[in-house]
Amino acid sequence: MVSNARKVFVALSGGVDSSTAAALLLEAGFNCAGVFMITSDQARKAQTDAEEIADKLGIKLYMLDLRGDFERIIDYFCSEYKRGRTPNPCVFCNRYIKFGKMWDFARGNGAELFATGHYARILKNNNSTGLYEAVNASKDQSYALAMIDKDVLPYVIFPMGEYSKDRTRELAGKFEVGTEQKKESQEICFIPNDDYVAVLEERCPELACKGDIVDSSGEVLGEHNGVHRFTIGQRRGLRVAMGKPYYVVKLDAKSNTVTLGPKEEVMHRKLFATDVNWLTNEPQSSFRAKVKIRYNDEGVSTRVSPQEGCVVVEFDEPVSAVTPGQLAAFYVQEGENSRVVGGGWIDKAAD
Repeated sequence: MVSNARKVFVALSGGVDSSTAAALLLEAGFNCAGVFMITSDQARKAQTDAEEIADKLGIKLYMLDLRGDFERIIDYFCSEYKRGRTPNPCVFCNRYIKFGKMWDFARGNGAELFATGHYARILKNNNSTGLYEAVNASKDQSYALAMIDKDVLPYVIFPMGEYSKDRTRELAGKFEVGTEQKKESQEICFIPNDDYVAVLEERCPELACKGDIVDSSGEVLGEHNGVHRFTIGQRRGLRVAMGKPYYVVKLDAKSNTVTLGPKEEVMHRKLFATDVNWLTNEPQSSFRAKVKIRYNDEGVSTRVSPQEGCVVVEFDEPVSAVTPGQLAAFYVQEGENSRVVGGGWIDKAAD
């Protein structure tokens, strides 16, 4: 990282990753300020933590109230479940809130650069600025960043992209920011106690509607309490005893049915993705790529074919649980580095 005392705003969440990122930037000579986004009335504890971190680091902390804007994320979350799809609110938030509203705020207050604690990398190659996987592949978060606007990339810094989580905690201890022992949250920030069903049924009570659980021939196997309680590929909690493993292979919000089938029915060779976001110049022809179809996915070999209004992804080998509403992220290898060239929302799977 080269600073030249450039002014950078760091998105401080109160956790170990963002606090260590800020400390590393200060050590490198950047002129740092923090910004904390208020997304709900339950954010007070995280806000206090961010204030304590900023005080220890000796940097100014801005409070950005995005509760009104964040309703768009929650509306998206609910509307996807109403359609029988499984949303990815963190991906949506990264584009619209973190690298949208927060970056706009930072730039409006004199920031030249914007940093977060994500485990990913920004690299320059042939005068092109790109998004790349983190060095530590097991912690990589580039998947969740595949839908951000490519015009933002030249202004982004990811200080944690070179580190493992263990090393991050060591650095937090070295910098004495007080977060080295802090537990990592696995929850969606607006879902208290990780109970997304309760949030959905409070906001959209019509979702809690009984319907049929069927097999692919249409035979009724049982009854469910709402399509939103299921996701493609799910095997546990199906409330149906078949004598062998069955999986959720289809969700139909219109007919209010959940379709189950054996393992082979949840395997697919192709997917269609829409609302595609390119982080490079838009490809004009098919190309080979590694594609990830869910968070923490290692990725599989594919051929990606841009078409009018969508992208077709053909897998070299069948993959399990292609889930409408989730993100498909496309990676191309550049030497030793894996570059995110784009992503799109999975619309449907095919054989």
